[in-house]
Amino acid sequence: MIKVKNLYHSYSNDENYAVNDVSFEIEKGEIFGFLGPSGAGKSTTQNILVGLLELQKGEVEVAGYDIKHIKNKMFNKIGMSFEQSNVYNKMSGLENLEFYRKLFDVETRDPMELIKLVGLDGKENIKAGKYSKGMKHRLTFARSMINNPEIWFLDEPTTGLDPAIASIIKDIIRAENEKGVTVFLTTHNMFIADELCDRVAFIVDGKIRLIDSPKQLKLKYGKKLVEVEYIKDGEQTIEKFSTVFEEDKDKLIEVIKKYDIQTMHTKEATLEEIFIKVTGRGLV
Repeated sequence: MIKVKNLYHSYSNDENYAVNDVSFEIEKGEIFGFLGPSGAGKSTTQNILVGLLELQKGEVEVAGYDIKHIKNKMFNKIGMSFEQSNVYNKMSGLENLEFYRKLFDVETRDPMELIKLVGLDGKENIKAGKYSKGMKHRLTFARSMINNPEIWFLDEPTTGLDPAIASIIKDIIRAENEKGVTVFLTTHNMFIADELCDRVAFIVDGKIRLIDSPKQLKLKYGKKLVEVEYIKDGEQTIEKFSTVFEEDKDKLIEVIKKYDIQTMHTKEATLEEIFIKVTGRGLV
C-alpha cells in the first residue's frame, strides 16, 4: 500500500535534511507506527506521502500512485487526521462534515453516523469555533473517515483527549483496521503505539534507526532489563540497566560492588525504554 525508498527532504534546500535516506514499506491491512520525538521527521514524511509537501528526492508510492505524479483519484483512497485541527470555525460540526463529503467522487459515510461515533452527538449544530480543543480534534478525526479511506494517516490521534475518549478513538482505529484499512500512525506516544501497531519504525533526526514489531522488540530487549534498588549516600536509589549493552553491564557490576543492594529483579522494558536504548534519545 505504501512504498518509500531513499526519501530525503530539506526545508533549506541544502544538505541539512529533515528526512534523511528513509526507506520502508507498509502492507495492506497493517497498522504501522512512525515513532519519534518532536522534530524527528515524522510529520514531514507524512506530509510528503499525502502530497502536502513536494517530493524532492526519492521514490514514494501510495495506494498504487507515484507521488511524483499525484492524481486526484488518490485522495479518494486516503484519509488524513492531523494533530492540529483545521476545521471551519464558522460552520457547525455537522456542516463541516457535509461540506467535506462533497469534495469526493466516491461513496461517503453518513456525517451523523461519524458525529455519534466520536461522541459529538448533541453538539453537531454548534459552530466548530465554539468547540474545545479536544472536540475539534474529534471532529478532524471523524472527517478523516468520511470517504471510507483505504489508507488512513493519523497524526497523534489521541492528543489532548481524556482517557475515556482516547479509549474510544483507539477502539475505532482497531475496528477500521479489522475492515482492512491500512493505518500510518505518527506519534511520540509509545503506549498507543504498543497497543495498536503491528510494526513500528523508530525515527530520530530524520533517520530510521529500527523497524520491527513491538512484540519482537520486547522479546529482544524485554527480558534483558534489570531494576536495582540500592542505597547510595544514605538515600534509596532505583535504577534500570540493560544486560544487552556493554556500558549498562559495566554500570550494573559497579553498582553491585559499591552499594548496599536492597532488591534486584528482571523487568519487561516498555516501548519507550527500548526506544531510548536503541536511539539514545528521549521522546521530548
